[in-house]
Amino acid sequence: MSPAYAELPALRLAYRAWGPPDGRPVLWLPGASSDGTTFEQVAALLPVRSYALDPRGYFASDRAAAYGPETTRDDVIAFLDALGIDRAVLAGHSAGGVAAWRTALAHPDRIEAVILEETPPPVPHALHPRRPEGDPGYDWAARLATLAVVNDPPEAWWDDLSRIAVPALVLAGGPESHLDQDAIRRMAAAIPGSSFVSVGGGHACHRARPAPFAAAVRDFLHV
Repeated sequence: MSPAYAELPALRLAYRAWGPPDGRPVLWLPGASSDGTTFEQVAALLPVRSYALDPRGYFASDRAAAYGPETTRDDVIAFLDALGIDRAVLAGHSAGGVAAWRTALAHPDRIEAVILEETPPPVPHALHPRRPEGDPGYDWAARLATLAVVNDPPEAWWDDLSRIAVPALVLAGGPESHLDQDAIRRMAAAIPGSSFVSVGGGHACHRARPAPFAAAVRDFLHV
């Protein structure tokens, strides 16, 4: 599916959209090496208006000088402004989930709920993927900037979880995932009133188990 484009103040952001145009808006942020098409199968199972973004520096979106969860946070709000969306549900997979909860924390007036799929908790990690040979389709600097924050998050970020003031759903991939599932459970427990569901299927559980993933989202959103 060819992307559409939103003209943000600083760059052009690519996105795909599925579902009824007047449906409840849900924004999807992919993980560090995926584009928005990764959510197409799940979007087909949900009665909402899905917008799946290519973050800055990735695939069809413009490259930029600065990257990381905070720049993605600002881009999400600029995207909502560009499309005239007042409030939306924000869902993020893996590193996209880090940007999602940082956005929900900073902008509870614009984000009505947050969905975190296999999101690395804000504790030290040792994730060091090998750079692909040739052009991976995205700016490698974008991935390095995100990994720097994931591997060594600010100490205050754990306490920030308790300040998230919107409903939250935390989805985990079970023992097949490379992430510490107990740490994800503790992250969910730190977010006031959050729901936790272990979908199984590994790190990309939205692709490995789309039906139970979508069922958990529908239950959470009451759609």
